[in-house]
Amino acid sequence: MIKFNGINHLAFSTGDMDLTIRFWRDLLGMRLVAGIGERKYRQYFFELSQNDMIAFFEWPAVEKVPVKDHGVPVAGPFAFDHVSFGVDGDDALWELKDRLEAAGFWVSDLMDHGFIHSVYTFDPNNIPIEFSANVKRIDLRKNPKMRDRHPAKAARVGSEPKTGHWPEVKVKTPEEDRYIFPGEGLVLSDLAENKKA
Repeated sequence: MIKFNGINHLAFSTGDMDLTIRFWRDLLGMRLVAGIGERKYRQYFFELSQNDMIAFFEWPAVEKVPVKDHGVPVAGPFAFDHVSFGVDGDDALWELKDRLEAAGFWVSDLMDHGFIHSVYTFDPNNIPIEFSANVKRIDLRKNPKMRDRHPAKAARVGSEPKTGHWPEVKVKTPEEDRYIFPGEGLVLSDLAENKKA
């Protein structure tokens, strides 16, 4: 089974990279670790943790998403509700609440969800975000809990990955056919530097 090590990056979009940088880097304190771009777009990456980043594409014609409150059901095509960023404790939640309110952003009261405490807000692009601190006595990763009164059939068989639902790989890609195509981010690598030299 594949072992995942985090979220390499979540990619969002913005029409104003400068405002986005000022919010995520300067207000929230995430390091701006990479940027690529050309005339029609930019993509910038912010460090969230040792393994995780968020990224923003800047497209000149993109507009802010309409404000949609966290967790409120919708109908029709829809893909994303909100993203929650983990912080080290309740003190960090209070600090974030104070910083965001001082900068003129709406921030919810602190909410107790049993296993996490959270505050909710929106970034300058109206992306719904949550900040969450784990409650020490409850670790859902060590002790998963299912409290759905009408759980999905697939959830009823437990937390661990199950085999037999998807076709097994019959032919692996041979080593000699494993070619990695160059992408736009190659400009950030040592390979790009060596080509210039």
